[in-house]
Amino acid sequence: MEKRTIIAVVLSVAVFYLFTYFMAPQKQPQKLATQSAVLSEQSGSISAALPVTTSAVSAVALVPATSQLVSVDTPDYVAVFTTAGGALKSFTLKGYKEQNSVGARQVVLAAAADPSLPVASTKGAGFALSPQALYSVSSQQLTVAKGQKQQLVFTHVSPQGYVVRKTYVFDASNYGIKLDTQLINNSQAQLAGSLQQIITAPAEIKEKDGRYENYGSTVYADNSLQTDAPKEFASATKKYDKLVQWSGITDKYFLIALLADKGSVASVEIKKNQAGFLESVSSSPVFSLAPGQSVTVAHKLFVGPKDIDVLKSQGSSLEQSLDLGWFTVLAKPMLHSLKFFYRYVQNYGLAIIIITIILKILFFPLTHKSYKSMKEMGNLQPKMAALKEKYKNDRDAMNRAVMELYREHKVNPLGGCLPMVVQIPVFFALYKALMFSIELRHAPFMFWVTDLSAKDPYYVTPIIMGVTMFVQQKMTPSNMDEMQQKIMLALPVVFTFMFLSFPSGLVLYWLVNNILTIGQQMYINKLIKDK
Repeated sequence: MEKRTIIAVVLSVAVFYLFTYFMAPQKQPQKLATQSAVLSEQSGSISAALPVTTSAVSAVALVPATSQLVSVDTPDYVAVFTTAGGALKSFTLKGYKEQNSVGARQVVLAAAADPSLPVASTKGAGFALSPQALYSVSSQQLTVAKGQKQQLVFTHVSPQGYVVRKTYVFDASNYGIKLDTQLINNSQAQLAGSLQQIITAPAEIKEKDGRYENYGSTVYADNSLQTDAPKEFASATKKYDKLVQWSGITDKYFLIALLADKGSVASVEIKKNQAGFLESVSSSPVFSLAPGQSVTVAHKLFVGPKDIDVLKSQGSSLEQSLDLGWFTVLAKPMLHSLKFFYRYVQNYGLAIIIITIILKILFFPLTHKSYKSMKEMGNLQPKMAALKEKYKNDRDAMNRAVMELYREHKVNPLGGCLPMVVQIPVFFALYKALMFSIELRHAPFMFWVTDLSAKDPYYVTPIIMGVTMFVQQKMTPSNMDEMQQKIMLALPVVFTFMFLSFPSGLVLYWLVNNILTIGQQMYINKLIKDK
């Protein structure tokens, strides 16, 4: 009996499994769309991506209940991301310090951003995608060694059924981070709108640091650089929607920017958000996704130093963020020359001296002509004084006599100033290049000058510069009256006080230029005396 019962149970189980295997309804495979997304007229900026896969949906189980931090370590920086928004929370630059002192902390960018909107938070315009949405992440920690490229993938599955994948690609030799944001419509409804990337920064900087002299938002659009101080957005919003190449937050030495890739940024809106932070919102071109379709919007995220070579290597005209004023076309070659000579002498102070000497040699013919003309004008002063006395009651006759005197001695009254006017743009360009060069930041010269971007701590070089300027004024021939000459001799005192707080790299340039000018004047005076 027991034997027959056991056989009956085994046969029953076997029949059940066979019936389940052969007779149960088979699952229909998910239909994958092969059509490309319906895009706006700027369709070149965003591309159709891979169709929806079931692996994207399974990622929802991996999303943590609270946000987590993810660290990416490269030779140049440590980037910390958060799974809330799949965004950048802080960016530590290994090669730069906040102060020029032993034990000073490294420069940290993006850390002061709005906590609710870290840098590169993604928002949906036209559909519900919160910039604080939680994402799963492909790795909790990433180390990118020299010569390597690695990626970090954040995935968010919305309650509506669509999937967002943010893929960051890190290159160990580059501050630029490639960012591809993929939107997969795995819902049953049409999805239309645009993706927005958000960069936030404090609207007010309380630190008294020279690097924040030029702090604010910056946009390069319609082949023009637009930089605005935070106060400009106290009650207004600015929008740029023509040929946007990049936008971000800048200070004197560092930049956080989102770069467009083939028109992936249709517009940028800059405002002060409700939390009181400065907010730059970059919107992609509008798209429309049917169920099963997907789209990828490509950007590059740059967080790093405003080094002209580093900026240029990023593309998208990012080097335009280094605004050197009206004389940029001259200032940037000066900056390249500064870096060129540094490669050989390994001292930016010596590089400044070399550039100053080269400029003095190049302009020697002009300055020689200028000082020679001023000297000759000075020699004519007794005769001009006699003419003024002779024709003191007849101004027209006096002017004719003075002009005849110039012709007789072959002297051009403008010869002393025109050559100097030609040099002014070059001097201002070099001034700008030295003033805003990150290369001089914390760069030592020698002795007590340990930071060419900071003032001389003991004011030695500004005082010496003032003395040389006074000597130069005394040696410069002049046709001014006594009162005007006294005013000119007061200029060295004014310049000395002004240069006390100037970067020592600028003071060094002016000091060396004065010394070379004194030598040049001595040479010209000797030539004229020997004739």
